[in-house]
Parts: sequence; C-alpha cells; structure tokens
Amino acid sequence: MQKIEKKTEKLKYKKLIVVISILIPVVVAILFRIRLENVDELLFLPPIYATINGFTAIVLLFALWAIKNKKMNLHQNLMKIAILLSVVFLVMYVAYHLTSDPTPFGGEGPIKYIYYFILISHILLSIGIIPLVLISYARAISKQFQNHKRIARITFPIWLYITVTGVIIYVMISPYY
Repeated sequence: MQKIEKKTEKLKYKKLIVVISILIPVVVAILFRIRLENVDELLFLPPIYATINGFTAIVLLFALWAIKNKKMNLHQNLMKIAILLSVVFLVMYVAYHLTSDPTPFGGEGPIKYIYYFILISHILLSIGIIPLVLISYARAISKQFQNHKRIARITFPIWLYITVTGVIIYVMISPYY
C-alpha cells in the first residue's frame, strides 16, 4: 500500500514539474512580447534583481556548506530561501520587461562576443534549471535523499552559474541603460 502511495506521489510531482517547467518559459516568452501602456518604466528594478541574483548565489554556497557539514535543517531552509529569491527575481525581471524595451549591449570587439556567450548560456540554462530545481526539491521533500543528492550534483553548479552570470550580465550591460 505504501509503495502505491509513493508511486502516486511521484507521478503527481512528475506531472506538476513538467507543467511548471513548460509553463514558466512559455509565459515569460509571451510576456516579453507585451508592453504595458501608460505605465512608468520600472528602471529601478535591474540593480535590485541583479542583487537578488548575487544573494541567491551566496545562499546556494551557504546551503552547500550546510549540507557538507550535516546541518540538514539549515540546508533545507537555505534552499527554500534560494527558491524564493529566484521566484522574486523572475517576477521583477518580467515586470521590468513588461514596462521597458530591451537594452542593447553597446560593447564592441571581443567583449561583445564574451557578453553574448554569457547571455545565451545564461538564458538557455535558466530554462533548463527549472525542472532540475523542481526535481531536486521534490526528491528532498519526498525524502528520496539518494536520488536528491544525485540530481543536486547537477542542479547546484548550473544554478550557481546562472546566478553569478546574471550579476555579470547586469554589470556588463548597466552602462547602456
């Protein structure tokens, strides 16, 4: 009986993860095509959401430290904070882009190629991280710690890369706002 319940729970999470992993990028892509009229541009948001990215990176590093030192409750709380910060980032990011035109990068020469490499890898990995974070979280709350550990080893460096490159992208494009 308990085995059936676990399978049902696993299937429930799997469906939810698939739906959320598809829905978020699709909704964000649709919202990027919309500009709210008669709304002030939210030009103050980019430094705030870049800072949130930086804080998320720090939280992720502390969460890694916590789990390596067997501080499970601290790790769990830090990971919840990292997820919350990522959601807050996403809301602010979308709000900014609903009210403002994209800022073109003004750099030239090799820095331009470096910027676009970082930007494109950041965007693609940002889409792919959604299911990885959700699977990691679902396995943790389902107490499937071995499976959680396996996927977290993939999720962590990608998520950290995304948060760090988010800050780098902001720093590189900020002179052109």
